Amino acid sequence: MNRYRGRFAPSPTGPLHAGSLVAALASWLDARAHGGTWLVRMEDVDAPRCVADADQLILQQLAACGLVSDEAVVWQSQRGDFYQTALDRLVAQAAAYPCACSRKDIDAALAAQGLARERHHAAVYPGTCRPERGGLRGQAARAWRFRLPIETTVHWTDARLGNQQQDVSAEVGDFVLHRADGLWAYQLAVVVDDAAQGINHVVRGEDLADNTPRQILLQRALGLPTPSHRHTPLVLGADGEKLSKQNGAQALDLNHPLGALNQAAAVLGLAAATGTVPEALAGWTAHWASTICPPPPCSTEPLP
Repeated sequence: MNRYRGRFAPSPTGPLHAGSLVAALASWLDARAHGGTWLVRMEDVDAPRCVADADQLILQQLAACGLVSDEAVVWQSQRGDFYQTALDRLVAQAAAYPCACSRKDIDAALAAQGLARERHHAAVYPGTCRPERGGLRGQAARAWRFRLPIETTVHWTDARLGNQQQDVSAEVGDFVLHRADGLWAYQLAVVVDDAAQGINHVVRGEDLADNTPRQILLQRALGLPTPSHRHTPLVLGADGEKLSKQNGAQALDLNHPLGALNQAAAVLGLAAATGTVPEALAGWTAHWASTICPPPPCSTEPLP
């Protein structure tokens, strides 16, 4: 059996807040409870949204909470060549194609079919630029999309949410791999990087659960392994939406890391801890190993 390798992959769009610490703590505890390796990866492919020096602040916040990557931190912005190689493979096997559609074009195509974009949801791509439908029709390519296979209903089991399924064709459509602004899409980057880093356990926030089927389809197309998944509870803002900078999320208080960790632990169903940060982490790890992560691979043995 391959040794457990997990990761926390924040986007450096600002400092960590209470919601992001929940995912960081859960992923760290799951790795430690399995006697595994925990990595940090900066998902900074969306450069316009990234804030200068936020990556270093995030690493400082994690360190103050006792959460330090076991290997060198990786930045996605430095890995474009790997994403291009993956896209080239998909194009070679007719699993990706160029797209000329703007958002306005997609909305118009959906309206012509009597459909509309749901509020707060991305439009389901109608396949306008698929090769069998005429392709670009002389227009310039704006983006590259993944061409969904014939069977698009994906089933998977989440360690917390249980059995899940999604028909990617009905709910998403052919999705973007390389964006019109020249940036790499999250779906391709995360799949390539998880495989390159040997990640076999993904623990992240529940808001990312619906990305899982798209990533599974990409993993299958690229011949890459699919990790196991656990999606953690979300911290909600006063408006009932996921806590974020937009609805009042405050940066973690580095002067009181145990207090911040206790708040995150409560979201995960863990009892508040006293003492030092290392003592708190050790106690939560033992609890996680005995009650949350599934046997037999769980172990509290320290890393060599």
